[in-house]
Amino acid sequence: MKIPEILMVETVHQPGSLARVLQVIADAGLVIEHLSAVRREQGRTLWEITLEMDEQADHDLYARIDALPNATFVGKSDRVFNRHRGGKIRMTATLPINTLQVLRDVYTPGVARVCLAIRADANRAYEYTNIGRTVAIVTNGTAILGLGDIGPLAGLPVMEGKSALFASLVDLTGVPILLTEKDPDRVVDIVMGIEQSFGAIQLEDFAAPHCFAIEEKLRTRLRKPVLHDDQHGTAVVALAALHNAARRVGRTLERSVIGQIGLGAAGLGIVRLLRAHGVGAVLGADRNPAAFARLKELGGVPSTIEGIMAEADIVIATTGVRGLIPAELVRPGQIILALSNPDPEIEPILALQHGAAFAADGKGINNVLGFPGLFAGALEARATAFSDAMLMAAAHAIAARAHGTDLVPDPLDRDVHAAVTRAVREAAGAA
Repeated sequence: MKIPEILMVETVHQPGSLARVLQVIADAGLVIEHLSAVRREQGRTLWEITLEMDEQADHDLYARIDALPNATFVGKSDRVFNRHRGGKIRMTATLPINTLQVLRDVYTPGVARVCLAIRADANRAYEYTNIGRTVAIVTNGTAILGLGDIGPLAGLPVMEGKSALFASLVDLTGVPILLTEKDPDRVVDIVMGIEQSFGAIQLEDFAAPHCFAIEEKLRTRLRKPVLHDDQHGTAVVALAALHNAARRVGRTLERSVIGQIGLGAAGLGIVRLLRAHGVGAVLGADRNPAAFARLKELGGVPSTIEGIMAEADIVIATTGVRGLIPAELVRPGQIILALSNPDPEIEPILALQHGAAFAADGKGINNVLGFPGLFAGALEARATAFSDAMLMAAAHAIAARAHGTDLVPDPLDRDVHAAVTRAVREAAGAA
């Protein structure tokens, strides 16, 4: 697995000093993700160089840099850890509590009036509490990123990241909920026991196949939006990217043969949404034969990687297996989305070199474009569930705001998330 390594390298402020460092990195077959000058003093510059390196990478790279005549390997930066230090989220008051009168109004005794009003009419909770802007981000840590079952506590930084994105992009409060329970029925019972605190439930990083049963049971028992982001958030953004890619090569999704490699949560979520969108021919491949039963229920046809690469106009991969797709199987004109993070099934540049019309990975096609606006729109509409119409409206809104040759827009553009929110709210209202 590739993980970020942030090297601190000092170079003499002379022509070619940095270039020699970069050449050593290139000779090691590594790609620079970010480069910045931290400081320059007394004729020397300290550089922060971000790479993605394998956990078992040859760390002789550091010695080779240090051996250069005009460079010194200083060490590794703690930038990523520093940005997590103390956590990435906190809860704050929405108004200043700066007088005794305000204190008495928002707490005791004034708050009793609001409590009684909500007891008389539960809907008033949406007017006088934050429930209508609050999402539970629930995980049991069984499928964290590409790391697998690392447990809920180790997954907390991911949940805090989701919460921070909710706050930053759509002004929602996301509350991480960590469960040590793996039994699907017990997970459902626990969520049912806390659901009144939240306007919506986001299920995050639950492993297949239990994720399907957990979501289905919660959707049946709750009259509020429930979404397993790994299934449906990923599917929404993939559909948005496919709209633009297909249009630019003169295809329609409905008449394309689409191959889905990997039939876990994300893969089957994509198949389900594509079928709901009207795609007729969907092939699926997975190393677990049990996944084919659910594929068939969705109207897909079992296949193999080789079969998909030979027949499909569009290939999507969500396996978590780095380098799974051999470059020689790419056919000219194919659209390939290798969405596993942090390591794609085929590097986009390699797919393009072998004839793909469009190729992208999970760094560019990321569900951060989908879930904030999906939940904001559903909550604003007071929706009791997510519908396919809401998911497809989100996908169309994302696709419409991509510029130039980009398949999807900038994920940090709040205007994009506002557009997704509006589209989801309107689709919920039309249901």
